[in-house]
Amino acid sequence: QVQLEESGGGSVQVGGSLKLSCAASGRTFSSAAMGWFRQAPGQERELVAAVSWNSGNTYYADSVKDRFTISRDSAKNTGNLQMDSLKPEDTAVYYCAATYSGRSRPPRSKFEYDYWGQGTQVTVSS
Repeated sequence: QVQLEESGGGSVQVGGSLKLSCAASGRTFSSAAMGWFRQAPGQERELVAAVSWNSGNTYYADSVKDRFTISRDSAKNTGNLQMDSLKPEDTAVYYCAATYSGRSRPPRSKFEYDYWGQGTQVTVSS
């Protein structure tokens, strides 16, 4: 069984940065396709960024392109989301997700992911 745990959330002012991490236990993260989703109150959970299992392909939502960077640290068995130039509309609970289905493209649907973390709150204030 795979367990994911996010960390690094918090409160930051507009224009600031945060780095979210997702620690995996039970299986190595290096062979997983990984995604970061977010959900604001009253809204659907949306994909922010995703990376294929071999890290060869990435996907970013238009709203975060050029501001967020998804990566993985195989040595620490973690996935990361570096968030720069944060905006109030980035405020949400952020979730990491993983699947070991071996897809060569970054999964974009929440239904393609098998494992989820519990979420971490990110609040951006002006």
